[in-house]
Amino acid sequence: MCYFYAIIDSHVPSCLRLKTRLDDYSDFELTNIVHDSEDGMNLILKYSPDVVFVNLINKDADNHFKMISELHQYLTKPPILIGYSKTKKYAYEAIKNGFFDYWLFPNTELDIRKTILKLRKQRPKEKTPSTICLKTYRDFHYLDTSKILYLQADNNATDFILTDGDKVSAYKTLKSFEETLPTNFIRIHQSYILNSEYVSRINYGKCICTLRNNSREIPFSKSYKTRIDELQKLLSNNAIQHVN
Repeated sequence: MCYFYAIIDSHVPSCLRLKTRLDDYSDFELTNIVHDSEDGMNLILKYSPDVVFVNLINKDADNHFKMISELHQYLTKPPILIGYSKTKKYAYEAIKNGFFDYWLFPNTELDIRKTILKLRKQRPKEKTPSTICLKTYRDFHYLDTSKILYLQADNNATDFILTDGDKVSAYKTLKSFEETLPTNFIRIHQSYILNSEYVSRINYGKCICTLRNNSREIPFSKSYKTRIDELQKLLSNNAIQHVN
């Protein structure tokens, strides 16, 4: 299981250095990098990352602590917070705000490794349910989410298209499934949610995603382009790069 993480840091070189170090851990996936507390708040509320790394740089620290305090108004389970700074000045404030760990900058490979190991031990990632139950009156249909290629809206119903070619219909709207499916399911169109683990190609020119297994092409709309960009970035980070 992956820990999805974000970085809030106005100092670009330290962002990139931290990301490069975290690339060594296959169970850590980057959600996004932002540079101020306002964008940080929006990122956390929108994407619910498991872990957030925060640079408590002097000019930003107070705003970051205010943001973290405010998070509790909106979230029952805030993300795991890891702070870093050039001095110990903000260590006590970080502890009061529930930070999991605090590094002195520049954070070394050993600092990061010890924190990751401690995090895995003390806050193991909860296993995402792998089965979804579709209920219709007294009929209960159980689907293995790893076998779902994509979901397609059909008026007020939703069709689940499976890897073996079967189709299962549920009498609920596509939106009702959007927030309950595992994080690898991404809405890319008013009518489609796809399983990102089956994406083999993203064609921006034609606005389509091609899926493995049956080479089916699923359209994406401009209003969901941000999600496509995030998917492209995630897939590229996990691929060997070769540009023609």
